[in-house]
Amino acid sequence: MTDNRVIIAGGGIGGLATALTLHQIGVPCIVYEAVREMRPLGVGINMQPNAVRELYDLGFTAADLDRVGLPAKEWALVGLNGNDIYAEPRGLDAGYNWPQYAVHRGRFHMMLHDKAVARMGAGAVQLGSRVTGYRKNADGGVTALIEHADGTTSQQRGALLIAADGIHSAIRAQMHPHQPPIHWGGAVMWRGTTWGKPIRSGASFVGLGTHRQRVVFYPISHPDPRTGLSMINWIAEVTMDNAEGWKQAGWFRQVQTADFAHHFDSWVWDWLDVPALIKGADVAFENPMIDRDPVPTWQDGPVLLLGDAAHAMYPTGSNGGSQAIVDARVLGATMVEHGATPDALAAFDEKLCGPISQLILRNRGAGPFGLLNLVDERCGGTFDNIDDVIPPQERAAFMAGYKAAAGFAIEALNTAPPTIAKGAKARALQTA
Repeated sequence: MTDNRVIIAGGGIGGLATALTLHQIGVPCIVYEAVREMRPLGVGINMQPNAVRELYDLGFTAADLDRVGLPAKEWALVGLNGNDIYAEPRGLDAGYNWPQYAVHRGRFHMMLHDKAVARMGAGAVQLGSRVTGYRKNADGGVTALIEHADGTTSQQRGALLIAADGIHSAIRAQMHPHQPPIHWGGAVMWRGTTWGKPIRSGASFVGLGTHRQRVVFYPISHPDPRTGLSMINWIAEVTMDNAEGWKQAGWFRQVQTADFAHHFDSWVWDWLDVPALIKGADVAFENPMIDRDPVPTWQDGPVLLLGDAAHAMYPTGSNGGSQAIVDARVLGATMVEHGATPDALAAFDEKLCGPISQLILRNRGAGPFGLLNLVDERCGGTFDNIDDVIPPQERAAFMAGYKAAAGFAIEALNTAPPTIAKGAKARALQTA
């Protein structure tokens, strides 16, 4: 007989947001996560207002988010001579009903994990357990195949299997065995954090450079009251020849800043010293900018792909983590309507697979950083008056198009009803 729980493969942001959502609507679930110990790994990410809205509806507060990040106030692109290309307010300052948060990914992840364990019990998140595949059952349910850190294997029967196991998803590989390999467009990113004084608004996201070479940086902590310094998240990026593909062993590794800082030796202005920012990091990580080609469906009967397993995308739009949270909430909404059934998964797939697949391709084309490409094409990245290079209306239209595609256009978001109504339960659990 099939266990009525929903099995969630992967305890990252998407998996934990799904678990919290299913618990909220009364659907029993269990999370299997490969790592043996949860630790606050990673650097900075952004939670867009559409995701913060969902976090608030899950019971998180501004105080919770302030412990792992800070509200973003500005998003800006700057040319190679230090002049602004485009700048706009973000979050509440832009007129959204919810803030945008720049957070430390690891601390944010731990916040989700700790909340899931507190609400669902310690056994709800099984560490050291990787879902390696699945088998659809004759009764309509699914069996997850699990490998454990001690070398043993097991099987877990469930009503549904939600694959939130990331870009290297084993479940996606089984669902789409002929999918192309991971796509690398040639850009290499180095990431780190450095304590420094926030610039501009004090909570500004700044992108500087061209599509061939750029730096992005923003604070991910409130200033220390004693020193005035914040933790500054930075990403240094260079596009290389990718004709022979990625040659490093693995997709993510720790490196010394001396390995790449020379690319930015001349990037010094009176308001920013990029070499000092990079060299001030305690640790740096290297990874190629990668994604996966879209697939025609994220569903196979009682199995669904979610988060990066469904739509790994370039981080150019600062919305990968946000989309994983939105995924979880949309899935919860379809279960409110259809119950914890394959019909709910089909409704999710119908709603999101097509539009988000288009977003993958849009991000591959530089996302909102496409403005840097235009400036580079038209004037080589230096200018006196940006209006002479790209008129204000063209810049505004470019950004509006991206926000609409990514699901956080201001008017549409502010006027949208809650994804899941307060107190709503999955259909089979609603009272007559």
